[in-house]
Amino acid sequence: MKQVSELKRKFSRLYGGEAKVYRAPGRVNLIGEHTDYNDGFVMPAAIGFSTWVAIAPRDDRRIAIHSENFSAGVEFDLDESGARAGHHWSDYVRGVAVKLEETGYHLRGANLFIRGEVPIGSGLSSSAAIEVATGLALADTAGLSVDRVTLAKICQRAENEFVGMRCGIMDQFVSCCGHAGHALMLDCRSLDYKLLPLSDEARLVICNTMVKHQLAGGEYNKRRAECEAGVRHLSQFIPGIAALRDVTIEQLEQHGRDLPEVVYRRCRHVVSENARVPAAATALERGDLAAFGQLMGESHRSLRDDYEVSCNELDLMVELAGEVEGVYGARMTGGGFGGCTINLVSAGSVAQFKRTVAERYRQKTGRKPEIYVCTAAEGAEQVSE
Repeated sequence: MKQVSELKRKFSRLYGGEAKVYRAPGRVNLIGEHTDYNDGFVMPAAIGFSTWVAIAPRDDRRIAIHSENFSAGVEFDLDESGARAGHHWSDYVRGVAVKLEETGYHLRGANLFIRGEVPIGSGLSSSAAIEVATGLALADTAGLSVDRVTLAKICQRAENEFVGMRCGIMDQFVSCCGHAGHALMLDCRSLDYKLLPLSDEARLVICNTMVKHQLAGGEYNKRRAECEAGVRHLSQFIPGIAALRDVTIEQLEQHGRDLPEVVYRRCRHVVSENARVPAAATALERGDLAAFGQLMGESHRSLRDDYEVSCNELDLMVELAGEVEGVYGARMTGGGFGGCTINLVSAGSVAQFKRTVAERYRQKTGRKPEIYVCTAAEGAEQVSE
């Protein structure tokens, strides 16, 4: 593979010696947004954009990282106590190393050369891709066996506790466990999952609005706090609930009217979205792409109106997709406030879809979108030439 040979050459020029190469994919979420940190259901797929890591061991306990994307390098010592995030791209790598060590995995020092293909700030989870790729690479280099579910949990802890983003486990899980040609329906409480084959009749088309509003990080954590407030209120009336996963629409209607109106709407999105994901899985299993697309549309409207994580550019992109023949469904994907939409498009309509949406979006916004036609990819792995 040309990519592997090139990474090894660049590694050797920078550090000397021979490297092994690992990759982990980004993801697109087909349906089930902002449900993962509410113990709910999600349906992501790994995509063919990855973070690549070339790595070789050192004789000490230092980690040296060079990012091709940022043209910059960082070093740190695994034995340094009290390591803290520095609001830097390297926090994702350091956080994973710190959490692997805290979990009892004794790492070796290593040199890393990192290349990221996942568009940063697009909502396609470049953060999980770098966490999982470096976690797998560091563990293998130290001769450690870490199963994929455990690795996903450690990478999530790195992002929650070290980086400071209170994400759920969806992104790291599908980056670890995704399977080519399949979506993955995950129960974020039990971590049980099943693979759902994606029909050859349709393609996953991702439209990048080229917009990322800066309020996204704080608003994400705010939404999570609003959900937790809803659970505290509802637990007075519904025994045994631990998360919005445990609440039905009927129970929310009955017991949630005393909630602040904003908190009520946040809860309504999560509860209704949790019902949509299993329905979407059933639609995929019976090959009913029209029903799946209808659920995507309902999801987007809920994210726009109740959860308020969409934006004008995302709404426009969804609207434009709905005007093109052969589109089964469209919705925003990822945390929101910019980034991408996911579109389920008839295979024969993809070329027309790309031309039409790109031109109309450019006319209305002055921005040229990036449009990616994707297949569901394999999860994290070591890659050889």
